[in-house]
Amino acid sequence: MASLEQIIEDFEYLDEWEDRYRYVIELGKALPDLPDDKKTAENKVQGCASQVWLVSHIGDGSADPVMTFEGDSDAHIVRGLVAIVLAVYSGKTASQIAATDAIEIFDRIGLVEHLSSQRANGLRSMVKRIREEARVRAAA
Repeated sequence: MASLEQIIEDFEYLDEWEDRYRYVIELGKALPDLPDDKKTAENKVQGCASQVWLVSHIGDGSADPVMTFEGDSDAHIVRGLVAIVLAVYSGKTASQIAATDAIEIFDRIGLVEHLSSQRANGLRSMVKRIREEARVRAAA
C-alpha cells in the first residue's frame, strides 16, 4: 500500500482531475480485500452512500496504543478513498489519530472539491468514526 507521503507526492505530479481520479481508483485496486466475515453490520460505516467497512486493530494495552485499520468498499472510487484514509491513520498512535483531520489532507491535495456531496459526506463519516474510536482509546 502507498504511504501518505507517496500519495501526496503523486497528487502534486498529476495536474488533471481525470488523472487524479484514475489514481484514486488504482489505490483502491491495490487495497487488500476485506474478508467477507469482516463485512458485518458492526464494521459498516454509517453515512456512506456506498457500502464501506472499517475494521480497527489495537496494537497493545498501553495508554496510547498504535492502531491499524482494514477497510473496503463496493465502489471503486470509494475504495480508493478508503485506501487514502488508511494511509493517513493506520500505524499511528491513538492520540496522533485523534489529532489528525484527514479531511484537511484531502483538501490540501484538492480531492474534496471534486467529490460529490454524498462521497464527501461518506469520507467525513469514515474519518469521524476512526477519530472517535482513537479518542476513546487514548482516553482509556
